[in-house]
This record gives sequence, structure tokens and C-alpha cells, in this order.
Amino acid sequence: MSRSTTDGTAAGDAGAAGGPRPTGSRSRRNFAGARPVMDDVARLAGVSKQTVSRVLNDNPAVRPETREAVRAAMRTLGYRPSRSARSLASGRTRMLGVISFDAARYGPASTLTAINTAAQDAGYLVSSIALDTADRDTVVQAVDRLSAEGADGIIAIAPQRPVATALAAARPDTPLVMLDNGLGDGTPVVSSDFRAGARLATEHLLGLGHSTVWHIAGPTGWTSADRRAASWRDTLTGAGAPVHEPLVGDWSADSGYALGRRLVDRPDVTAVFVSNDQMALGLLRALHEAGRSVPDDVSVVGYDDIPEAAHLLPPLTTIRTDYSEIGTRSLRLLLTQLDDTADTEEPPAESEQVVPVELIVRRSTGPAPH
Repeated sequence: MSRSTTDGTAAGDAGAAGGPRPTGSRSRRNFAGARPVMDDVARLAGVSKQTVSRVLNDNPAVRPETREAVRAAMRTLGYRPSRSARSLASGRTRMLGVISFDAARYGPASTLTAINTAAQDAGYLVSSIALDTADRDTVVQAVDRLSAEGADGIIAIAPQRPVATALAAARPDTPLVMLDNGLGDGTPVVSSDFRAGARLATEHLLGLGHSTVWHIAGPTGWTSADRRAASWRDTLTGAGAPVHEPLVGDWSADSGYALGRRLVDRPDVTAVFVSNDQMALGLLRALHEAGRSVPDDVSVVGYDDIPEAAHLLPPLTTIRTDYSEIGTRSLRLLLTQLDDTADTEEPPAESEQVVPVELIVRRSTGPAPH
């Protein structure tokens, strides 16, 4: 489990609109030379200790000028509030849990980074648990562990349907946000527009004059892979193009290479849509070794727009997914739930947010060969 600690400095009420008074050598130490405490902040800002506490707990009754005066005093003194003290005052730990699966892959890793950054900006730390398997017992243990640690809420990166099924069985009492798969009970969900991405990729290749588009799919059971494959198939059918059975990989470049070797000797293969960029990288190698030029002989579209995609030979046309936006939105939805539960006992309204994708055209696609 990885943790990231955050500086939870927050907001504030009464007096000291002009900011803290000059302190000279008192900065970052109180008069006794010890680390500054809340009383020091109150004296420097010219407010009561209770006002400082209200600022730390984001009390909306605090006037903006007072809030800024207290914050300025904290900066001057180098004051860092005690997380345990804030927890006692607010009834929260200001710790959020994240359950992820296959966290080493680009998508989940990028999403987790965005969640950590957004949580830090909001004054929360994150405790994350990476799962190796999607079985019910493992998911239940992860939920129990985060609950025991006092997580105020949980974000679950659930790329496989069994993960969502297991979470439904282990439904935590704390607010929850799901990524990719919902629970069917109104729990907020954030996902990428997988179907639109596959449609954009397939239509791009058909628009270049290719008679059909072959597909190297991600593993069956992954929501992203299944939805992309379904949309690819629907797009071809709608265009009256032949539909060949997809070749199923495991997201790795090795699997893209192995499956690519099964396609390189077929002259009717002129366009391939690959369900992620890593597998597309393996396909490019297989085509290169077979002497088939990209894009003169075969056009290739990947998915994700990994940082290396623009530097491949040739640069890879791909579908860009904004994983940073996915992580930020999921954190925002969770914090909204926390705010709602603080004010009312009513459950939050059902909310599903789909993050748009974008076709990035580079030099791995071109007109169909004559």
C-alpha cells in the first residue's frame, strides 16, 4: 500500500484583515523556540484560537479577509496543523482510500497519479491498495482494510466486471466512486468514452479507403476492451464492411507482436485498430520484421496516446484518453459526496460522468494501398 501525505491547510472568521503583524525572529518558531502551535497562529493573526480552528475546518462562516490573515500567519510561522486534531474536530480522518487493479499499466497508473494530486490539493492523503486478482475475497479484504484505517471515502478503479461485482457484495459504509464499472445502485461512476474512441478509430481507417478494419482486442472481461470491440464491430456493420473475428491480446507489447505475426502474411490486412498502444507497438515490430511498410502497406491505430506514441517509427495514430481528467473528476465526485453526507442523511443522486476522447492523427495511417 502506498501513501502520499498532504498539507491540509484550509480556510477562516473575525479580525486581522490586514494580515499578520511583523514577527522578526519568531518566524517558524514560537517564543520558546519550539514548533509553532495553534495559539501562536492566533496571536500572530490577531484572532481567537476558535477562529483558527474554524479556518482549519473550512467553516464557511469565516470572513475571507480573516481566513487570509490566518493562512498568512500559518505560512509565516511554518505551522502545519495536526491531522489528529483536525480529525477530532471534524469527525473525519481526511484520508481517502483507492482500490486499483493492474496499477502498473499506463491508464490505471495515470489515473492514480491524478487522484493523488487532486487529493493533495484538497488537503487529503491517500491510502491505495493495488489488487493482483479480481476475486471477491481479495476485494472484500481491501475494503475492510481501508475501512479499518478510517478512510472517509473510497475510489475503486474497477476495469473488470468481477471487481465491481465483488465491491457490490462488500459495499462499504463510506462514500464510494467507481471507475469504468458501476454497481447499478446509483453509486457515482466515471469512465472514458470507450465506444466513441473505437468508432473514431474505425471510421478514420474506413475514411482512408480501407475495405475493412481488423482488430487486436484487449482481454475479454475488461470493460474497456469489450466496449471498444463492440463499437468497432458496430461501426463496420453500419458501414457494410466485412467483420473478421478480433484477435485477443493481454494488453502487452508481447501479445501485440505475437498476434501481429498472424496477420503480416495476409495481403488483405491493410488496416488494424489495436485496443491499446502497447499492443500496437508489438504489431509495428511484427510488420517491420515482415517487410510490410506502415502506413504504405498497413495502417495502424492504437489507443491511449501513451507518452511514447509520438516518438515511435512511424509516430502512432491513436485515441487520446484524458486519464488526468478521469482521476480529477472521480476525486471531485467523492468530495461532493462527503460534503453532502455532512449536511444531510439523504444519499447522493445517481451520477455517471463520461470523459470524452480524441483521435490523434499521426503518420501510422494513410490511404489504402492500390
